[in-house]
Amino acid sequence: MFKTLFELRAPAGPHSPLSVLIFHRVLPEPDPLFPLQMHARQFDAVCAWLSRWFNVLALDVAVARLKTGTLPARAACLTFDDGYADNLQVALPILQRHGLKATCFVATGFLDGGRMWNDTLTESVRNCQRPVLDLSELPGLGVVSLALDTLTLKRAAVATLINALKYRHPLERIALTEAIAHLARVALPTHLMLSSTQVKAWRQAGMQLGAHTVSHPILATLSHVESHQNIVDSKHTLERLLDEPVGLFAYPNGKPGEDYTVHNVAQVRRLGFEAAFSTQAGAAKMGDDVYQLPRFTPWQPDPLRFAASLWANMAAQR
Repeated sequence: MFKTLFELRAPAGPHSPLSVLIFHRVLPEPDPLFPLQMHARQFDAVCAWLSRWFNVLALDVAVARLKTGTLPARAACLTFDDGYADNLQVALPILQRHGLKATCFVATGFLDGGRMWNDTLTESVRNCQRPVLDLSELPGLGVVSLALDTLTLKRAAVATLINALKYRHPLERIALTEAIAHLARVALPTHLMLSSTQVKAWRQAGMQLGAHTVSHPILATLSHVESHQNIVDSKHTLERLLDEPVGLFAYPNGKPGEDYTVHNVAQVRRLGFEAAFSTQAGAAKMGDDVYQLPRFTPWQPDPLRFAASLWANMAAQR
């Protein structure tokens, strides 16, 4: 039934919308702190639905066919942002079992033992053993203390800290997150992100890679020189690692006009990327700016609501 309905919304040819889905982590088991985080059983179900309802294409193929108006009916792509190791360890076997392709957009500065700033915050809060985290030593943070004695309070604390730091300059953001970890007195993981060897293994498995900057900054907060360097260095790092061109890019955080600007779009175009992706909801259509293609994250855990969210996204006006 769903396959037929999606074909009505997305017929083959020049009027076919392209649905590009975003994922981040795929955990082996559900996370009590963040129960909505994607995990293996849920991702397996999602892949089963998508393989039945959609024609899932490699991202570069989909972009080329979008440009020429030759997409198949019910065209879709899967993407992962940031470069988490569980994309290879957990998600890849599931993708292979369902015969699906995916693209991982890698923030290259965190390869080989690095850690994203938001994960530093999350793991600091998760593993802190005290009921209250005193942050009064960090007056520039704007948060004095955080109660941590229940999972609900810990969840709220992570959100508070991320909101306080997201739009800071990357250097300030890293300094504050490391200071918070020190005050929380926790040991931080160094295995969350892909290694260089794992990046190669992902590609050798037939999956694709794209650039996602070096340090995952909010590009709109950087100077033109800083943003250019962050973008080009991520591209060149992956190209050296893979010994092939990297033509796909995803803007960190990805809200048009807020997280990246028209100047950043121009930088991506001048650097020779073939396409770039935002986090603006909606499905891509022929004639859209290929350097600001939309993507969508469906969170619904059951097939009916998952299908309904995809249907609505395909019809969204942008």
